[in-house]
Amino acid sequence: MENHPNVLAVRAALDGADARTASGSAPEMVLFDEGVHTAAAAAAALSVEVGQIANSLIFDAGGEPLLVLTSGAHRVDTAKVAAALGLAKLGRATPEFVREHTGQAIGGVAPLGHPKPVRTIVDTALAQYDEIWAAGGVPRAVFPITYAELLRVTNGTPMDVA
Repeated sequence: MENHPNVLAVRAALDGADARTASGSAPEMVLFDEGVHTAAAAAAALSVEVGQIANSLIFDAGGEPLLVLTSGAHRVDTAKVAAALGLAKLGRATPEFVREHTGQAIGGVAPLGHPKPVRTIVDTALAQYDEIWAAGGVPRAVFPITYAELLRVTNGTPMDVA
């Protein structure tokens, strides 16, 4: 699984961005024996708070993808995000739409490593943690990163999304 094309793409994107963890080292991919398809499952597997999990959610913004990286401790208020971005509507994306724009399946969507850049919003609730964890391109892979680094490597916009 560590040689899965999605994991390799995420690793390459992290390396290319010179991403760093809270300790200043490059993020190391953690691979689980089984997939962790929810924030609660990932938090339990890592022995961290569910709020430290950065859920990667793709939305359909008028036919264009919008990636919202939200704390696992809450849900995205789509009406609030749509209004903040001046969008008429922000809809849930189909699994096909997600795969088309990220190359990854729901449950393992990473914040980066996509075929082309995706407009990204990063939940300000994640800023309270020294270390957060994000998916590594497949449901069995995650990596640690800081909030500031997540903003930088995704070119994300900070926003209160709940």
